[in-house]
Amino acid sequence: PGTFIVKYVVNLYHCRTCSFTRGRGKHLASPSASLNHAPSPRFRHRRGSRFIVRAESDFYSVLGVSRNASKSEIKSAYRKLARSYHPDVNKEPGAEQKFKDISNAYEVLSDDEKRAIYDKYGEAGLKGSGMGTGDYSNPFDLFESLFEGFGGMGGMGGGRAARNRPMQGDDESYNLVLNFKDAVFGVEKEIEITRLEGCNTCDGSGAKPGTKPTTCKTCGGQGQVVSSTRTPLGIFQQVSTCNTCGGTGEFSTPCKTCGGDGRVRKTKRISLKVPAGVDSGSRLRVRSEGNAGQRGGPPGDLYVFIDVLSDSVLKRDGTNILYTCKVSYIDAILGTTVKVPTVDGVVDLKIPSGTQPGTTLVMSKKGVPLLGKSNARGDQLVRVQVEIPKRLSSDERKLIEELANLNKAEPANSRR
Repeated sequence: PGTFIVKYVVNLYHCRTCSFTRGRGKHLASPSASLNHAPSPRFRHRRGSRFIVRAESDFYSVLGVSRNASKSEIKSAYRKLARSYHPDVNKEPGAEQKFKDISNAYEVLSDDEKRAIYDKYGEAGLKGSGMGTGDYSNPFDLFESLFEGFGGMGGMGGGRAARNRPMQGDDESYNLVLNFKDAVFGVEKEIEITRLEGCNTCDGSGAKPGTKPTTCKTCGGQGQVVSSTRTPLGIFQQVSTCNTCGGTGEFSTPCKTCGGDGRVRKTKRISLKVPAGVDSGSRLRVRSEGNAGQRGGPPGDLYVFIDVLSDSVLKRDGTNILYTCKVSYIDAILGTTVKVPTVDGVVDLKIPSGTQPGTTLVMSKKGVPLLGKSNARGDQLVRVQVEIPKRLSSDERKLIEELANLNKAEPANSRR
């Protein structure tokens, strides 16, 4: 996938049509024609030979613009995408390659002559014309040249200075388990976290004390290295981060304590105040308690994820608490007072006479406080479950039968 296999090799030494000599002529051919049609008899080819050509991308699709887009629309699309995929901002896999593709597309479409050739002959036409894909060998140079004079990007750029700027530390996470009542009323907990902190030996610089960084000899201080490969269709260039300096453009003797990172992993105990009303899935943010930044950058944040243990009696439904109360059929008929457990303690609840099975009684403001508004609380909803005995004694049955006979003898209107 992504390659085409061509079963012949074009003789590149001489073209009778345009005096194409040693790959430097101006003869332009459509890529589709060269890949899908048989070779012209004017060209000699070696039987059974083949070469591999990578699939070309659509520069307009890369920038997300139409083929009749204006220069301003192309520039606007490039600036928007470049901000999103710049390696200093986007750490996702493939972001750097996406940034290079975007820069390559803009480099061609922003130039009237290159764009005209590309529209007519495609990317192969640019290479055949000797233009390549542009004058920039480094996509970060293109980025910096375009954003210069526009107020910059808040210090973000592809140059060595930008890659050496302070970087904010990554966020850390912690899972906290609470019991039911602690989640309802809030609690103060002391937790132990492990995070990256600034190295005391090198003061966070990553360099061995007493040494100074020097310009990287591999990349010459650019932080990027360019590799070129000559192919039958032209020269392919690939820009990658310098492995020697890691893209900083500088080389230094690493600190033995932190290994050159400028940070070491340590354990710390912090006091955490959990507000009333949290529930499973709640997330607390503790500012500046994450990993330390690099090169003097600010630390990240700590995110605490809450998991609440269930209660054996009380159930939670948002800010309301649910409870099922069992009463005898006699108490349901005559009415009674029962003791009901709540998060505030045991409370007396009056069961009105004639309460029907499945009736829900409301205990106002006995529920869970609203998160962030501890003065406002939900309710406790008590569902009445009437118990009907499966067996009766002879005396009980006699009394129930007398009640039934009495009930039948009374006019219907008198029982209403």
